[in-house]
Amino acid sequence: MEPNQAPNPDHHAETSAAPWERELIEKLAMASLKEQKTARRWGIFFKLLGFAYLTAILSASLYPDLKQGIGATEKEHTAVIDIEGAIGEHEGGVSAKHIIEGLQNALKDKNTVGVILNLNSPGGSPVQSATVYDEIRRQKQLHPNIPIYSVVGDLCASGGYYIAAASDKIYVSPASLIGSIGVIMNGFGFNNTLDKLGIERRLLTAGEHKALLDPFSPLKIDEQKHMQTLLDQVHRQFIDAVRAGRGGRIQDSDAGQVYSGLIWTGEQSIKIGLADDFGSVESVARDILGAETLVDYTPQEHLLERLTGKLGASFGHALGATLNFSGLR
Repeated sequence: MEPNQAPNPDHHAETSAAPWERELIEKLAMASLKEQKTARRWGIFFKLLGFAYLTAILSASLYPDLKQGIGATEKEHTAVIDIEGAIGEHEGGVSAKHIIEGLQNALKDKNTVGVILNLNSPGGSPVQSATVYDEIRRQKQLHPNIPIYSVVGDLCASGGYYIAAASDKIYVSPASLIGSIGVIMNGFGFNNTLDKLGIERRLLTAGEHKALLDPFSPLKIDEQKHMQTLLDQVHRQFIDAVRAGRGGRIQDSDAGQVYSGLIWTGEQSIKIGLADDFGSVESVARDILGAETLVDYTPQEHLLERLTGKLGASFGHALGATLNFSGLR
């Protein structure tokens, strides 16, 4: 500084303020850096969590296939396929696709000595039941040396019995309920209720019988006759299938009652030819097939299949829900 030059106050303030400003800037920078690291860690955590969630979903959807692989055995065994619950493609039903898949997998295994259909079903869809029936008979021709037996638990009615009739023999418990060879279509009529409530029904259709079985319209005689003809035809198909599957084991003198839709106990069913003998899954595997080791070939519905439902036309869904082989409900 020159001797006669006056001091610069701004320069002095700048020099004295620099340290705390730098310190503040450094603290802010460090805080920002720390916050970014924390955000990155949480981001990584949530990504890993999402990945683990997706992995769990995928594993759950593939679990049935893994389970089947674990259940395989290298020694001779009896294959078991569970048919439990109503038969149909709807949610909660046992579909023909899954039953047939299990049957085919069981018969492909060179160590399968015999197949047991473990039945506990009130019946269900005529189409699904007939599809399984036809596949059982086809597989019996392809594998004539591997017997296919049905073992009835609490109930084998209607469509459940349709399936059982295709097997070589049917085994029951004395208290099992079996039979109900018939077809049912049910519903309600609300047209008088609407009149009493003062409600006007407005229905537009193209096609004389498009509103067939509409519950809010009076039942038409010609439509009733048409649907009864349909039921009789399906019933006749059911009877023919049972006769073809059971051969001459059902006595003609009992046919009128056997095919009437009545239900029978296991003990009664043997006497009239609906079943062959008493037995459980374990006793049939041990004493009849001579292969006490049981391997479950029941396909399990994948989680992804349960999450992706199937949509159908409202009339087709309603009609399919009402037309069923009669069972205990």
